[in-house]
Amino acid sequence: MPLNGIQQVGSIKINQNPYQKVGFNQTKTSFANVLQGYLQQVDNTVKQASNLSVQAAAGQIENIHDVTIASQKAKIALELTVTVRDKAVEAYHEMMRMQL
Repeated sequence: MPLNGIQQVGSIKINQNPYQKVGFNQTKTSFANVLQGYLQQVDNTVKQASNLSVQAAAGQIENIHDVTIASQKAKIALELTVTVRDKAVEAYHEMMRMQL
């Protein structure tokens, strides 16, 4: 009975980071791409919350819970972004102090 080799069924794409699209043959991810993807997602979250708030003010939304949830998601995303920015600036200042 002859043994046949393993045949490729389809192209496999591995994406470990939800904020960056990584192809199969791309092995390295840059910090700038990850950061840009995260900031884009935060921006989309804030825009969605803003749009829902405008629709609620115009009386076009019946379920106010969706507006509240979107607003809280945007608030948390912005707080996290500010915290990460503050830590990055603090780390930069610390490295500048170490060089002197």
